Amino acid sequence: MKKLLLALLALASFGVANAQQYALFGTKTMFDAFENPSQKSFTLDSSRRFSSNFFLPYFGTNAINKGSSKFAIRKLTQEGVFDTRSLPIGTGEVNHFFENSNIYVAAFRLFKSYKYQKEMGFSWQIRSDAHIDYTNESLAIFDSFERFNKGQQYTGIFDSKGYEQSYHQFSFTYRENWDKRLAFGLKASLLSGILYNKLDIADSYLFIDPAASALLIGLNGNYSSNFSDFDEVNKKNFFPNFKNPGVSLSFGTNYTTKKGLFLMANIKDLGFIWWRSNTQRTTINQSKIIENLEDQSNTNQEIKDIFLLSEQSKKFLAPTNAKLDIYLSKRYGFYKPGLAVSKNLFYKGGDIAFVNTFIANDFSGSITPLYNLNGVFMVGLQAKYQTPNFELFIGTDNLMATSFQTMGMIKNDATVGSGPNGASFYMGVGIKFGNVVNHPQFADVIPGINDNEGGSFFKSLFSIFKRR
Repeated sequence: MKKLLLALLALASFGVANAQQYALFGTKTMFDAFENPSQKSFTLDSSRRFSSNFFLPYFGTNAINKGSSKFAIRKLTQEGVFDTRSLPIGTGEVNHFFENSNIYVAAFRLFKSYKYQKEMGFSWQIRSDAHIDYTNESLAIFDSFERFNKGQQYTGIFDSKGYEQSYHQFSFTYRENWDKRLAFGLKASLLSGILYNKLDIADSYLFIDPAASALLIGLNGNYSSNFSDFDEVNKKNFFPNFKNPGVSLSFGTNYTTKKGLFLMANIKDLGFIWWRSNTQRTTINQSKIIENLEDQSNTNQEIKDIFLLSEQSKKFLAPTNAKLDIYLSKRYGFYKPGLAVSKNLFYKGGDIAFVNTFIANDFSGSITPLYNLNGVFMVGLQAKYQTPNFELFIGTDNLMATSFQTMGMIKNDATVGSGPNGASFYMGVGIKFGNVVNHPQFADVIPGINDNEGGSFFKSLFSIFKRR
């Protein structure tokens, strides 16, 4: 259990941490086009035919911790000290930790055809999602058993659950116009799993013998993983090898009304990973007496052995963190408001974001109040410079928490900050190159103007269903 709890919580200290960068929706950046598959990213008569990030930074990360453990987590992430003396014990109070990252290692996109405005792209991403509900006592027991009263019986104090899943995503995207106002797009992906953990402790018990240096601990639950010990994880685990393969599909549409209202809807990353390499699924229902409590490392190892000694090799399927997104916006001169609603389909959580973008020529700035459905309010800030052939953006979905976290780490001071702690940061650089995608009236050759392979993919697809 410590492996899952502390490994996930420690991620925030490295700044690599459910953020979707809503301020980039409807911007026609590469990020917008890859994340929202019906979106286009090329502009006729201005953009060049190809675009790529050229392995330059193109990523978004976010981590949030909510609950009374916030100071202990600040102590860990800002000072590097694991100290749980500030945690109230014996109440079974639940804390919540959320983590998400989306890193585009490589992205390439091309303008395929003037007719129907066809675009296609290829990308390599590294994705990570985590959500864990854990009690104060689940942290405190690995710090010092002396936090607990001798002779007192504790029940339900270690009841925790959560998951972490990370994987490579290799994708092909395709979009086209149905007509001048309506567009469709899809994103098909092959996945290669990296790390997986899932914990569900449904019942727990603790009693410390006042007369002897021993404790009795009981746990009842399930644990699944693709590695036995966090110490086993090394650089080799992070190279794609498809030992844990998977697939996912995203599809979406957008429509622009005559009055300029832009509407977009997507189903994102609907898929699964078949975890089958070095995987264990453990069912725990046992009590254990632990002696020699003076040695905290021995106590920690004895608790960990409850999980390790019950391991059974077993393959299993795990769904990806699929989402339903709806977005609408309209531009009024230099001001463009937007509303984004996102809901996870298989896991807890979602977001409601109100994007306020202010535009001056090629520059824009966005302020985004956001309510996470797990009960966290955040304010995001973004700056963007974008021309038809270049884009550069930088931002955060959680300005206050990120500022506190950064200052606290610089000062090595856990007293810096208040409220839910965490960090959020994203940035990207994209460049277009090649010939300009001119309108047929201004060029002798234009991709797809004599498209002999025939028309619209989506019209052909829909006509098949209509005939049936």
